[in-house]
Amino acid sequence: MTLRVWLKRDSGQYWPSIYHTMSSPCTALRYHHESRKIFVGQDTGAIVEFLISDDFNKMNFIKTYPAHQSRVTEVIYSPGTEWVISTGHDKCVTWMCTQSGTQIGRHSFASWASCLQYDEDTKYAFVGDFSGQITLLKLEQNSCSVISTLKGHEGSISCLYWDPVQRYLFSGSSDHSIILWDIGGRQGRTLILQGHHDKVQGLTYVQLTRQLVSCSADGGICVWNMDIDREEAPQWLESDSCQKCSQPFFWNIKQMWDTKTVGLRQHHCRKCGQAVCGKCSSKRSSYPIMGFEFQVRVCDSCYETIKDEDRTPLATFHEGKHNICYMTMDVSRGLMVTCGTDRLVKIWDMTPAVGCSLATGFSPR
Repeated sequence: MTLRVWLKRDSGQYWPSIYHTMSSPCTALRYHHESRKIFVGQDTGAIVEFLISDDFNKMNFIKTYPAHQSRVTEVIYSPGTEWVISTGHDKCVTWMCTQSGTQIGRHSFASWASCLQYDEDTKYAFVGDFSGQITLLKLEQNSCSVISTLKGHEGSISCLYWDPVQRYLFSGSSDHSIILWDIGGRQGRTLILQGHHDKVQGLTYVQLTRQLVSCSADGGICVWNMDIDREEAPQWLESDSCQKCSQPFFWNIKQMWDTKTVGLRQHHCRKCGQAVCGKCSSKRSSYPIMGFEFQVRVCDSCYETIKDEDRTPLATFHEGKHNICYMTMDVSRGLMVTCGTDRLVKIWDMTPAVGCSLATGFSPR
């Protein structure tokens, strides 16, 4: 239960400079480099603010914010409004004044609030929760308004990333998928990216190279090429019978009785979205332009339209070699940090010339 500052020595190794013992386990962390402020969310629901000295050899306690009634899941510092915005397992998002330490506003959800992003210019907050829903809020002094809710994941929302330039919102989920929500396009466009085998734990969009970097709990690191015109995955169609061979599905009692046939199980083609039976969708194929980097079910007719060049990967995959529970990235320096359940911190060189290479690692034990 300690907060530690690690400094890179001339040898290239990282050594602990200072540390502070916390009263309860730390569950969220936010560092603002320009002001050298650190905000630490705790298991008790409190957020503790510290100020780091110029030489990074001293850490001064500033104040404690009584933000939540249970575990803090995300903390964001807004220097423009001087707010500390946070989400927690008490199913709330709160925003508090850094000058007075008092609560400015609070909004409740039906599920645990798991992650948070904030747009400084519009004062929009994006809150992901354990039900798989993302809520877009407009934060004001003492109040807020719900602008929209985004639904697309089948599992809980585990991470969010907001790009204010393209006005893209990226969401990662326990359903192993990533969704790009084109907020700025105002046309409801969504792109699904499936390239992980486990819960997506971290996301960062690199504006300069038009790449999305994602990490998953099994240690997978994926770099997605977003500088292409991707296809939007179709909505799944519903039908009482196969839309290819017209055989009834098992709940279509009338057609089964009329044709004296046994009902079949319903599947969906990932390329066209049609409801099909197993016999009419016996093929599997990757289709990266639609976000499917792994082989997925497609109907036989769609399979015939997919050419070999259509299967060319649009993402690169790397092995983190530890179970990643947190990821963050300094885009300006091209460095990514991953923290694992093995209590190792790894720093990765993500510059375009290198791609994804482990620069160093250390254990904060």
